[in-house]
Amino acid sequence: MLRFVSPDKSTALSLEVLPGAYLIGPDSVPIAGEVVVENGMIRCEKGTREAASLALQIDLDATRLETLGQTDPILDDIVLRPLGAWALQTCLLPDRDRPYVLAIELARHRIMLFLTKLEDWQAFDIDPDTQVMKLFDIARETFTKALVASSAQSVDIAEASRLGFISLWIALEASERLSLYQTQRDFAPRMSGELYLSVSEDHGITKRAVPVLHPSRGGVVLPTKPAIGAVVSPSVLNEQSKAAVRKACDFISLPMRWVEMEPLEGEYAYTPTDQWIEWAIRTAKMPVVAGPVIDFRPQSVPEWLYIWENDYETLRELVYEHLKAIVTRYRRTVSRWTVCSGLHCGEHFKLDFQQMIDLTRICVLVVRKLHPRAKVQVEIVEPWGEYHTSDRRSLPPVLYAEMLTQSGIPIDSFSLRVQMGSYESGMCTRDLMAFSSMLDQYAMLDRPIAISAFGAPSGPLTPISDSQHNAEPGYWRQRWTNEGQAQWMSAFGAVALSKPYVESICWHELADPTGATEMRTGGLLDRRGQTRPVFDRLVELRNGVQAGNLPARLMGNDFLDVEHGQSQAAEIGS
Repeated sequence: MLRFVSPDKSTALSLEVLPGAYLIGPDSVPIAGEVVVENGMIRCEKGTREAASLALQIDLDATRLETLGQTDPILDDIVLRPLGAWALQTCLLPDRDRPYVLAIELARHRIMLFLTKLEDWQAFDIDPDTQVMKLFDIARETFTKALVASSAQSVDIAEASRLGFISLWIALEASERLSLYQTQRDFAPRMSGELYLSVSEDHGITKRAVPVLHPSRGGVVLPTKPAIGAVVSPSVLNEQSKAAVRKACDFISLPMRWVEMEPLEGEYAYTPTDQWIEWAIRTAKMPVVAGPVIDFRPQSVPEWLYIWENDYETLRELVYEHLKAIVTRYRRTVSRWTVCSGLHCGEHFKLDFQQMIDLTRICVLVVRKLHPRAKVQVEIVEPWGEYHTSDRRSLPPVLYAEMLTQSGIPIDSFSLRVQMGSYESGMCTRDLMAFSSMLDQYAMLDRPIAISAFGAPSGPLTPISDSQHNAEPGYWRQRWTNEGQAQWMSAFGAVALSKPYVESICWHELADPTGATEMRTGGLLDRRGQTRPVFDRLVELRNGVQAGNLPARLMGNDFLDVEHGQSQAAEIGS
């Protein structure tokens, strides 16, 4: 039995089922199971005897910090500060009669991940006297004290948990600083092409610029700089949105939702999409990414299509005809197609394994046939795969991508939806190292990676229902505000752009939409058409990519200071 003890007295531990918690098996694949709370003990019910890890959201806020009693600086002038509410996990743990101490196991995993990324990023040459490594050493020392307290004859669970949380806190701080440190090291060589040249020369490729495999870090290295774009809704075409796109974007992405393109069966509504494409191609002279064309999420599916959700053969034919109509119309103007999205989830249209692969193959081959010069990508939603714990007919996202690669389906790249801070499934908040590590995992598919929906809210959201089992979406470093959103974008955007295999990032909404959306306050523009601070940060990152230098605000050790970030924003605003 897998059980965890924690003296935490928070509301979450008074519930029978722990919201948002799930189990992960070997190879980082989520497994079926239930995480319940019983007499203050977290118990994991799973249908296998294999080792498993527990993933759950942990509040690392001022209230918990106060209970730890750690007020003295841990290093120089660094004191522990509230980090937010993040989804964290333990290492793989075998069943045993004696319960594990939750804080210790969370700290153990983070220390292990820190060491793993040092190796993956070839960062063992970092000076031991740097702030990052000093923090990590303190985290390990505190972790050792927590282990001693938990294994002593007179076990003091409260003290062991307190020390475990302090170790976890410091390790998280160190890991985020390491992620930014690595971003600072990789950004300039990535943008200048120095990294690509060093790798391509090793492989003897000099005549034409094509992606090459990195010999030691894994994944591909792209010869071109990454592009920055935004998803534009057909309904928000106005002078304000045009000006914003010109200033902040290298390309636009048009979602082409089925419900908007073909609201009634056989009757297409092209005009709103045509207007955006005509402006982008003729006036703005910028590339257009189209799709996802096939997306079975409720906000994308027309009502008439649900008649066929249990008739795969008919659904298959309808998908083929719809793709044919859309691609034929726009093949002269679109440079890249996101052909399908989220087929691996099976959350809305229940597809079995063979149908998921077959439908993806059809989507890719239809576009290849009708528009052979275009780039083709498949979009993966919920890249951490939480959905797989409750739907065993679904496919884990990495396995789905691996199966597509092994099946020989000609995909140019994979695109990921990375949205945080919403009550929607798969959008809980994670830290910089967890995000960076996830990208590295998908890089192992040896395909370029595009982040096709990248975003966070500018204010707190309300749950989609009144159920007590809604997992809190969490927040990063500070509560979601305009400034909190901007800080998140600066840090996470810089980490993504520094990766040699990331070809683009695309903000998930240009402007707050009036209709259904995953995040109603996630736009670069609000509903009045006024820019938010995140818009200026996106422009700043785009300028940094073009100049080949990371923005100055991201070069200091104090960027992760909430107070520093706020004062810096005030100075810029004044």
